[in-house]
Amino acid sequence: MKNDYVLVVLKPDVMAKGLMGHVFSRLSETGLELVAMKILSVSRELAEAHYHHLEGQAFYGDIIKYLQGKLHGQHKVVALVYAGKNAIAVCRDITGATNPEEAEPKTIRGSLGRITTKGVYENLLHVSSEKEEALREIKLWFTPEEIGSDIFPTKVEMIKSFKKKVWK
Repeated sequence: MKNDYVLVVLKPDVMAKGLMGHVFSRLSETGLELVAMKILSVSRELAEAHYHHLEGQAFYGDIIKYLQGKLHGQHKVVALVYAGKNAIAVCRDITGATNPEEAEPKTIRGSLGRITTKGVYENLLHVSSEKEEALREIKLWFTPEEIGSDIFPTKVEMIKSFKKKVWK
């Protein structure tokens, strides 16, 4: 059986509302394998690259601010990669529709999401919608070293003049 892979991002509203444990619990019920996880602050560049396909939409500026945590005062997200049979469909099924008001009540968005009075969807999670998107997004959010197994082909390169933040 060949695994499918999916990027799941717990957005700043999950962090601000203390819902991380609940969401992890729901995701663990899927039986998928967690192969990567990290907590990070999302730069404007990462947010724009992630949502590049929405550029030009009226809500584009708000969705960039939302992913960066500028709407919740919480600037951290949790990025996850899950592997398993039909990983994308399984995660999207448990997550629910993008619009929390249209999501089934038993889903994460249906039970915990909301639309603010300003019309902002607090839909808690991002989940890749198709294989090609998952491939692009996982490579955008993670380096090969950050993933617990070789899920995609890699190569080794010698990099000169490489700057990296290290511990003092």
